[in-house]
Amino acid sequence: MSIRTLTPTLRVSPQIDPADVAGLAASGFRAIVCNRPDGEEAGQPAASAIAAAAEAHGLRFMHIPVVSGRIVEGDAAAMARALAELPVPVLAYCRSGARSEQLAGMAAACGSEGGIARYDIVVIGGGSAGIATAASILRRRPGVSLAIVEPNEDHYYQPGFTMVGGGIFAAEATRRGEEGLIPEGAEWIRGAAASFDPAADRVTLADGRVLGYGALIVCPGLKLDWDAIPGLADALGADGVTSNYRYDLASYTDRLVRRFRGGRALFTQPPMPIKCAGAPQKAMYLSCHRWERAGLLGQADVQFHTATPSLFGVAAYVPALEAYIARYGVDLQLESRLVSVDGPAKVALFEQRRGDTVRRVEERFDLIHVVPPQVAPEFIASSPLAAPSGFVAVDEATLRHSVYANIFALGDVAGTTNAKTAAAARKQAPVVALNALAALDGAAPVAAYDGYGSCPLTVEAGRIVLAEFGYGGKLLPTFPKWLIEGTRPSRLSWLLKEKILPTVYWNGMLRGREWLAAPAPLGSGG
Repeated sequence: MSIRTLTPTLRVSPQIDPADVAGLAASGFRAIVCNRPDGEEAGQPAASAIAAAAEAHGLRFMHIPVVSGRIVEGDAAAMARALAELPVPVLAYCRSGARSEQLAGMAAACGSEGGIARYDIVVIGGGSAGIATAASILRRRPGVSLAIVEPNEDHYYQPGFTMVGGGIFAAEATRRGEEGLIPEGAEWIRGAAASFDPAADRVTLADGRVLGYGALIVCPGLKLDWDAIPGLADALGADGVTSNYRYDLASYTDRLVRRFRGGRALFTQPPMPIKCAGAPQKAMYLSCHRWERAGLLGQADVQFHTATPSLFGVAAYVPALEAYIARYGVDLQLESRLVSVDGPAKVALFEQRRGDTVRRVEERFDLIHVVPPQVAPEFIASSPLAAPSGFVAVDEATLRHSVYANIFALGDVAGTTNAKTAAAARKQAPVVALNALAALDGAAPVAAYDGYGSCPLTVEAGRIVLAEFGYGGKLLPTFPKWLIEGTRPSRLSWLLKEKILPTVYWNGMLRGREWLAAPAPLGSGG
């Protein structure tokens, strides 16, 4: 049987026989369209016989018969609707394949039909993970039709918010226009995803538009749940209550630290998972170092309240961090969770576990840096894509959905056990790119993600503890030993001051230049 590829999700062929359907199913096809009227010639298998064979092998079937030389717009519209509805890849056939090819071209020219636009790949989320993955896909297969669904006009370099709060560079350096970062060849759909119909390969947007896809990549990030801590949302931005986890507040952190002349400074960290697990500590270390240099550290009563049972989740990096806890005289409170904030009264309430006992403790503050609890977005948590955690259920290596073979997730929304960092997204992007393209081709995943993430914990100006690790806390260093151990001053301050790190991030990661991000082949063990 001669099968011709028209797009990554659609192929055409001459007349097939019911006996061919088993092989088509085994090769990855998920739907069949018959474009031939019954009874055109003697011995022609009836469409109903092909439909029965398709049903027996789990394939969808549609009959859209057209007569050669008499194809009209209504036929093209029917074909467009079918291709938007059917799971992919699809095989369309007629006597020779020519009518199916002509009809497919007319259907494509119809564009959107009935509010449904069809793409080979739809990416939900135009943040770091989404743009990097789209760029990686388009570098590998420039002709693929790809849409990025993103409602926001601005893109933020969120790791830089900590440095804004640390007084290293201005907030404006962390923001760029989304349009300028959309990879060439991708279509930016300005909208927000609202619901998923994975059985029909469709996404519905908040404004009612419906998108069809051959493969779906889900990476809208996570939700900062400010309202989970009573009093916090109203208190932010005044009375010494701040957070580097919001663009408009990072500059307020910087002002508070600069104007601080002594008193009690509280820094908090909620239960996992959170994005960039090192950021709550970095806010504290950078503040303490500035007060140390100004001769004010002795007048500061600094407390770090973390809901976790240890200072850092990977034990190998704890001693280096504990040395700075001691140097700055920080009162470390493990298993201490912030439960409410009264900004005008300058009082924070913590719930602390001490052995088998749980107690509540009030702490007065002059400055408090709060990291909010973080959860999956509601439209993800309530969708058929969600795991019990609310995040997208995926295989940890291939990042493919645990049920739907043409859906992938990465970044903060993926239900994996790795650290939620930009470095993780950088390593995940080429893995998802390769595996999504394989799915379009009806093939199995070909690349694996090892759980890599990194937290460059800036412990003082020009010095970091660079924590790099994979699944299970396995150490996965990619940078020089001197940089990891911080045994000599690095160029980090200069890189940040000159805004080189954000530039490298945008121009490297988001343009598909996968430095330090080569995906491991599936089954390689790496």
